[in-house]
Amino acid sequence: MDTSFLNISTSLFFVLNAAGQIPIFLALLRKFDHKRQLQIIFRELMIALGILIVFTFFGDWILKMLGISRPILSIAGGILLFLISLGMIFPKPIEPNEQLSQEPLIIPLAIPLIAGPGSISIVMMYSHSTNNPLFVSSAVLTAWIPSLLILLLGSYIKKLLGEKGLTAIEKLGGMLICLISISLFTRGVLELVNDYFKIQVILK
Repeated sequence: MDTSFLNISTSLFFVLNAAGQIPIFLALLRKFDHKRQLQIIFRELMIALGILIVFTFFGDWILKMLGISRPILSIAGGILLFLISLGMIFPKPIEPNEQLSQEPLIIPLAIPLIAGPGSISIVMMYSHSTNNPLFVSSAVLTAWIPSLLILLLGSYIKKLLGEKGLTAIEKLGGMLICLISISLFTRGVLELVNDYFKIQVILK
């Protein structure tokens, strides 16, 4: 698995799927004025960042406590990301009247829309594989900043690109996440073969 800074930050950026989340955020926050929407988005993105950083530093410890090995994590993460990519390629329609009855706090914007199973899994995987949570947390921040800006400018981006443009971007991100998921799954299976069956498979 490629653990370069660019690869980690790019992968996480597409998993966060900020462009694809714009219609959902706008629909859920419709009852609030624009200024309050921006405040809520900033607060929820800060909470999501904190959650991802916590799992970056302590996720490996959690895995060790549960006895989960790197190959198992790669396989599970690959399957999870594959399912997420399918949801991005074939998105669920948003109900026109869907919105929150009260101001959201943590759920559902911070969790699971931003810091969801996919993003948490990927930071844990990279932290585990690099054994350098500070390096991974820097990549998390690099992916988080443009995601924040995209969501803060969501209403303008939606007017510029339209629903079809946002859908196209989301589907493109879904395709890239699908490729990443297959790579993670394949590598996890090969590592599992090496570890448990002692068959030497060359991993590049």
